[in-house]
Amino acid sequence: MKKLFMKQKVLSTVDNFTVRDETERDCYVVNGDFLTVGGKKLHISDMSERELATVKQKLLSLMPRFYVYVNGQQAAEIVKKITFLKAKYLVNGPGWEVRGSLLAHDYTITKGSREVVRVHKAWLSWGDSYEIDIYDEKHEVLALAVVLAIDLVLEQKAANASAGD
Repeated sequence: MKKLFMKQKVLSTVDNFTVRDETERDCYVVNGDFLTVGGKKLHISDMSERELATVKQKLLSLMPRFYVYVNGQQAAEIVKKITFLKAKYLVNGPGWEVRGSLLAHDYTITKGSREVVRVHKAWLSWGDSYEIDIYDEKHEVLALAVVLAIDLVLEQKAANASAGD
């Protein structure tokens, strides 16, 4: 199992931060495009600045929808489903489903009955801090990209709610 820690900066106008492993070693850099036509875009790179994945938002969609590209090829489509009680996401491509409390940032990503990723948010921290357990390291970059896409949806929902106040 691989454990990653993601801590986003507070009061930042763009998404720029590093992701660390369990030894507290920086292993990924996440950079967001500030002003992009067509929706939000995040880039995941290794520490030598080689881009590993891109998360792109589909702007004209009834429900939030993101695409993940790994090595230039579409690897997943993350789709928020309409449900009555809880948010539900499907990750088309690898056939994953997201379950749990997304608003509390405590959820799992499964394939069938097998857990692929577990995400837990640390509540008493400055900025958003997440602990991400990835059960198969071959899914590490894709799992990180999916977690980032879900975080973008929740961030946009929170921004829309506060704008309505």
